[in-house]
Amino acid sequence: MSLEFLISKIQKNNFLLIGRAGVDIYPDPPGTKTENANNYVTHLGGSSANMGVQLTKYGGLCSLLTRVSNDALGKFALNQLDHYGVKRNLIKLEDNESRISFAIVESTLEDHQSIIYRHKAADLFLNKNDIENSNIQNYQCILITGTSLAAEPSRSALLYALEIAKEKNIPVIMDIDYRPYTWESADKAKEIYNLASDYCSGIIGNDDEFAVLSGSYKDGLNYAKKKSSNCDLVIYKMGEKGSITFADSEKVKKGIFPVKPLKPTGAGDAFMGSLIGALLKNYDLQKAIEIGSAAAAIVVTKVGCAPAMPDLDEVLNFMKSNNINKGDK
Repeated sequence: MSLEFLISKIQKNNFLLIGRAGVDIYPDPPGTKTENANNYVTHLGGSSANMGVQLTKYGGLCSLLTRVSNDALGKFALNQLDHYGVKRNLIKLEDNESRISFAIVESTLEDHQSIIYRHKAADLFLNKNDIENSNIQNYQCILITGTSLAAEPSRSALLYALEIAKEKNIPVIMDIDYRPYTWESADKAKEIYNLASDYCSGIIGNDDEFAVLSGSYKDGLNYAKKKSSNCDLVIYKMGEKGSITFADSEKVKKGIFPVKPLKPTGAGDAFMGSLIGALLKNYDLQKAIEIGSAAAAIVVTKVGCAPAMPDLDEVLNFMKSNNINKGDK
């Protein structure tokens, strides 16, 4: 494949997202610590669901493949996906003792707490039959998050999906999305991520996540650069230092849009959803990276993840009045 081919498939506008939908609750009003809270607000969460919401706001046609618990919270997530326009006809209700991923997230930076409940998470019960029934061949581009690789049977199901995608010449873009508490060990994560990455046309992650793939923090950037030799798009994010993108034998450095954040969560989902949304809207790669960075900056200034995802007009207006810095490295 090539970057040109990847972008052409993105612009076909038919996306399958495989990953997680969850429920987030936030102590209210913003700034309240969880232990002092009397009131909470509830929103859709989960990396793939958030990403789908963001991409949908750019006009993306997105179907989410996952499992949610067969209870009120699982049905809440389904209703929220309907609200945001993310197709959920492929989502199965999980009837065992599993529960949907559930997070209590503070809208504050000082001593920030995100308490995440992922024991027997419903999305990790995705299986090969779900992949078979999803008819992957009907989609033009597949977006995955690494949390789906963390445990069985979801791990084998996702690797099976990647095999089908490769056979059908469907590009896959992976957000590494490494959550150590869901993996049996860092060594196992390294093994499985590297196996999955061989099927991917695009890989996006931060410096900590590339350190897991490479096995060493000091080798993460070199790993990303080397991976670009057989991967069309590799984006190495460095938080406040910006990002480095490897594509078409080029190295693109970008900074960030400095803002005063309300919370540290949601930026990665906004970045990936907006990057792909911008490519869908015919922006070139450099501009798409800037649009992704702007969306990430906007999201951390608002409560929630899914409801904080901006549309393109909001992003472009933000970019008119805010400047991207030069980053670092």
